[in-house]
Amino acid sequence: QVQLVESGGGSVQAGGSLRLSCAASEYILSNYYMGWFRQAPGKERECLGDINKADSTTYADPVKCRFTISKDYAKNSLHLKMNNLNAEDTASYYCAADFNRWALRRGVTNVWGQGTQVTVSS
Repeated sequence: QVQLVESGGGSVQAGGSLRLSCAASEYILSNYYMGWFRQAPGKERECLGDINKADSTTYADPVKCRFTISKDYAKNSLHLKMNNLNAEDTASYYCAADFNRWALRRGVTNVWGQGTQVTVSS
């Protein structure tokens, strides 16, 4: 069973930064497309971006200049570095993985972490 475990969430003031981590197996990191999603209360889940097997990344427009997705193969982890956070970034953040990039981006994959909460105060 594929397992993803997020960590690194917490509370931060507007303008601050956080780095989320997603622990995964070496096989997942090397062979799956991986991505980050978030869901705020009362809103639909949105895909923030993804990274392919060659470590090439794509980002959603709202976060393109502020968020960075990367992999740490030494620690078998996926990261999401978030800068210049604002109140609209308050949400539960999830990592996900799939062999199919389009399935991942549409969020129809079955491989999800449990989520980590990010709260940004102004």
